[in-house]
Amino acid sequence: MIDFPLPLLGFAAYSGTGKTTLLRNIIPLLAAKGIRIGMIKHSHHDIDIDHPGKDSYELRKAGTNQMVLASPKRTSLILEHPAQTDSDLKAALQLIQTETLDLVLVEGFKHEDIPKLELHRQVMERPFIYPKDPNIIAIAVEENETLLEADHLIRLDINNAQQIADFIETKIVLRHDG
Repeated sequence: MIDFPLPLLGFAAYSGTGKTTLLRNIIPLLAAKGIRIGMIKHSHHDIDIDHPGKDSYELRKAGTNQMVLASPKRTSLILEHPAQTDSDLKAALQLIQTETLDLVLVEGFKHEDIPKLELHRQVMERPFIYPKDPNIIAIAVEENETLLEADHLIRLDINNAQQIADFIETKIVLRHDG
């Protein structure tokens, strides 16, 4: 298990299952309870939050390996990975300022050694992840879905954001604090 000072919860599912949609629904519910949330999202695509013609873009393209763009409302860090290796969750976690957070949610990185909530929709006709991943502690599925040999998992309703937010608060955040 990855050692980290805050509770971590990964969201593991195949593309198109609704990870981002669910997270967009549960994050405000957790934030309303005063839980300060950090988020790490894995992308297989090349990302660029900077744009040609902007000073920060031009300075980065001139050869900087790290670019911090700071404004009164937000600070952004862009790290260049010249070796073009896949994203590393441990490296991303090192960037998190833990003193200002209570919880870190992780979207993607489904093969990492962290506690995870699996999302599964039968209509997608994809296999379950939990039989091969001992780090899955709960599964969010539709009401009529059948789970085989999943007695060790907490079952949640994938369409009930409040239920999932309550699970995260009681089983992840409060358990870590207590």
